[in-house]
Amino acid sequence: MKNLFTVIILLITLPNFAQIGGTHTYSFLNLINSARVASLGGDVIAINDNDLNLTYHNPALLNTEMNQDLVLNYINYFTDINYGYAAYATSLKNKGMFSGGIQYINYGKFIAANENGIVTGEFKAAEYAINLMYSRPIDSSFYFGVNVKPVISTLEKYTSLGIAADFGVLYQNSDNLLNAALVIKNLGTQLKGYTNERETLPFNIQLGISQKLRHAPLRFSVTLNHLEKPDLTYDIPESENATDPFFAEPEESKIDQIADQVMRHVILGIEFSPLENLYVRAGYNYRRRKEMLIESKTSTIGFSWGFGVKISKFHISYGRATYHLAGATDHFSITTNLEQLKKQW
Repeated sequence: MKNLFTVIILLITLPNFAQIGGTHTYSFLNLINSARVASLGGDVIAINDNDLNLTYHNPALLNTEMNQDLVLNYINYFTDINYGYAAYATSLKNKGMFSGGIQYINYGKFIAANENGIVTGEFKAAEYAINLMYSRPIDSSFYFGVNVKPVISTLEKYTSLGIAADFGVLYQNSDNLLNAALVIKNLGTQLKGYTNERETLPFNIQLGISQKLRHAPLRFSVTLNHLEKPDLTYDIPESENATDPFFAEPEESKIDQIADQVMRHVILGIEFSPLENLYVRAGYNYRRRKEMLIESKTSTIGFSWGFGVKISKFHISYGRATYHLAGATDHFSITTNLEQLKKQW
């Protein structure tokens, strides 16, 4: 285990980690599959309550209580794009837990045309990632997990192959109902590029905590995203940011700038359970709001909400996240345990 952590630290120092949106390939690996996670702001890595969907975000959350659990997710994305994720978990007796899953995204059909604009037909685009996950406890408080993800991407006649891996560590304090986690996501490389040029993967370092209240049905979660890059702000080039000098906005103070930079890493979530089998959730993603906001109509951009219910042997969840005035995403998740279903039948 000590040697494994040494390897992780060495990999962090690779020069390909400071890459944010638009500068890397396989961006679909950052999409949110779970309705629960979508409703809690977009990333949750420290909630440990035996939800197999959460292991996609932190493989250290995979535990023996998920043995023979099955999850199915479907997301109605923008325009005619849709994607999903399915996974199954099984115990390896005294050797830990294993989970296998597949993530896909279908971009729909596109019109093909030549350089003269003459339509020649149609083409499709899709991407897939296999999830091979393993976890085991380090001791009574610490857990470790890894998720290896072979990737295949087909965009028209261009095909790319890659390999990525996530590493997660979870600390659980049962007495105080507190969890903390560290996750290193998408370490890897593009094995075969679309062209002769290799592109970087969407590397990400995250820290998270969750706190459940002892005498109230509430749980709070905080996730710090993209810690490998302190400043997540985007500077618009002068040619794109021409302003009227008579109506120019005053510059932000240094304190406001620092506060803005810090908050761009923060994702907040809250979960309320008024009944034993009913969950109401809400989240706030500051960076999403700042990047997608239109000042003339702020709306609920950056906010998300959802709910979950348990009906018989099935957990059903719905989540809705507002990205832009153009629309929001709808997430649907179903979880069940195959062993319990067999007993019921």
